[in-house]
Amino acid sequence: MATVALPKPLAGFEHVYRNWDAHWQCPSAKILPGECYVSTQDEVIHTVLGSCISVCIRDRKLGVGGMNHFMLPVQEGERGITRQNSINPALCYGNWAMEFLINAILKQGGRREFFEIKMFGGGRVLTGMTNIDIGARNIEFARDYLRQEKFTLAAEDVGDICPRKIVYFPKTGAVKLRRLVHTANDSIERRERDYLLSMNKKPATTDVELF
Repeated sequence: MATVALPKPLAGFEHVYRNWDAHWQCPSAKILPGECYVSTQDEVIHTVLGSCISVCIRDRKLGVGGMNHFMLPVQEGERGITRQNSINPALCYGNWAMEFLINAILKQGGRREFFEIKMFGGGRVLTGMTNIDIGARNIEFARDYLRQEKFTLAAEDVGDICPRKIVYFPKTGAVKLRRLVHTANDSIERRERDYLLSMNKKPATTDVELF
């Protein structure tokens, strides 16, 4: 089978893993915690969320949009310089991740008054952490951030105890969401714990359809 040539990504997003999605018949970008992807083309962005949050934003008139994926609500201080081909520690925090996503869309000509915003994740999947619910904190941060910026949520699926798989189509705003209720979430929990541990070791830097 011939390899399908992928359209060139926007500048600054070359490090994000992309391939041809045979199921959706379009290019697909996979983002991890600390990553963000913005597109002006007919492609999908997908991720798997545990306690993390992904906010999907698009300019509904221009058709440019993207998704972030952050692990913790807020980090104070200045962001450090990070390599483009690695997870950005700053973008693991909601305040930097939201700022980065919004500015990237504005850079492509998007306008705040035309934003359509959807939010997902924040599940309680980290067992044994009885004193803190990271998912709930992430949800609270995201809602407060959007309210302070005078944005309105068009849709959300947050909380509960299950991980989620999200597939977002930034050109149209469509979302395919699957709650992974029948899948053991050990791998997701393990991944999130590993990311949290690695973050603690770093210096301060800074319409939904089920399928």
